Amino acid sequence: MDETELKAKLPPAVTQRLQSLRLADGSATLVLDAGGLDRAEGAALEAAARDAVVGAGGPRDVRVALMANRTKRRIVAVASGKGGVGKSTLTANLAVALARQGHKVGLVDADIYGPSQPRLLANEGERPEAADKKLLPVPSPYGVPVLSMGHLAKPGQAIAWRGPMAGNALGQLIEADWGPAETLLVDMPPGTGDIQLTMMQRYRPDGVVIVSTPQDLALIDARRAIDLFGQVDVPVIGLVENMAGYLCPHCGKGSDPFGRGGAEQAARDMGLPFLGRVPLALEIREASDAGTPPAAGDGPQAESFAEIARRLAAWLAERKG
Repeated sequence: MDETELKAKLPPAVTQRLQSLRLADGSATLVLDAGGLDRAEGAALEAAARDAVVGAGGPRDVRVALMANRTKRRIVAVASGKGGVGKSTLTANLAVALARQGHKVGLVDADIYGPSQPRLLANEGERPEAADKKLLPVPSPYGVPVLSMGHLAKPGQAIAWRGPMAGNALGQLIEADWGPAETLLVDMPPGTGDIQLTMMQRYRPDGVVIVSTPQDLALIDARRAIDLFGQVDVPVIGLVENMAGYLCPHCGKGSDPFGRGGAEQAARDMGLPFLGRVPLALEIREASDAGTPPAAGDGPQAESFAEIARRLAAWLAERKG
């Protein structure tokens, strides 16, 4: 049997990724394209190739090399300038919405001192494994792998680290083995301190989404965050207005406890895109506490996140290459 005859007997699942096949000295050597496959999928492809060669009557000594171009990964920071504006909830739901739209996305919880993504993405209490001195992200039920200090510290443990230690922890999270993920959303801590500086100096995000509630006090801090990223030429993808409007579940009457339109107006004043608004809704709070992101479901809450995700994806597509 020669290479052509053996190749003709291999199943399409192998031949579609076959780059070369060589028979020599009683062994078969296959080079397969593993682009877009994660570690488990690559191992399954390798095993299938070995079984296929032996099953087709080829040599029992089968050597398989998996080749893949390194994923060109984009980093998108999600920042607010202050706490309490729902940034982490937005980041989790934005990641889930992107995944539902077919994008390969991972999530880094860079809020070292106050991690919340494990609760939001329903993998609290799980710990990441490591391979080749790199962390392996923790899967979530929503197709979004995530890494957080919440996965590494004991539940309820206070993380009392100075800036350099926090910066090193951030590095371990971002430099993990993210597999086929093409976009990393980074849930930034509030403020404009050490973590933000480390993020910009070492990893330089491709862009940043700024989250604010509508009232003036939150917008003051949002402008500071915009100024910080502007100083290092990180483009602002756009602003999101969170907690925008409240519909009473009992009487159905709408109100605006934090005002309405402030972030949209601020975006207009600064010449920045407005990505959308998310309402102040009891359902979002309850779902977040339960680890069931509204973006994973249907209805108006899910659609508000999906629309922001579509605009972010369009921004990234425009800058692809």
